[in-house]
Amino acid sequence: MKDLLRLRTSLSEEIEKLLNEQIKVEAHSSAIYLAMSSWCNRNGFDYSAGYFQKQSGEEREHMLKLFNFVNDMGGQALSPEVVNIPQDFESFRTVFEQALQQEIYVTQQFNRMADACFRSKDFMTFQFLQWFLKEQIEEEYVARRALELFEVIGEEGTGRYEIDKAVPKIKYDN
Repeated sequence: MKDLLRLRTSLSEEIEKLLNEQIKVEAHSSAIYLAMSSWCNRNGFDYSAGYFQKQSGEEREHMLKLFNFVNDMGGQALSPEVVNIPQDFESFRTVFEQALQQEIYVTQQFNRMADACFRSKDFMTFQFLQWFLKEQIEEEYVARRALELFEVIGEEGTGRYEIDKAVPKIKYDN
């Protein structure tokens, strides 16, 4: 029966498994960003709260893009269980440090999938992943620039307020 199901999809079991793992990573990222948004809101960082809420929505869109691809290719996309989402953060700066760490992790996961696709000669999925790899350039850039604001502006006096105001204005223009 399992072999018959594989006839319905061009995805190998390995690639389908990696895609489903990434669906979970994207759902987890969405939930973390939502928690960061709430933390920022509770601590008076309204602009950053809006930024992280927007990021949460983007990660959910990424999850659905992967989910639909797996199903469209005849595979079985799995609805992810999301657990262990931190609700509290040490500081305003820590929120952005964790956001950058999360984006770097996501990039590593996409690179891992692209490598697996290339090795198994799954060029359709490899092509599909190109959009995400390009997107990660922007995601890392924005997260890195936001964190750099803490060095450039500093947190003293009205620094955190100025950082909060600057975060949503960061754009990647390439």
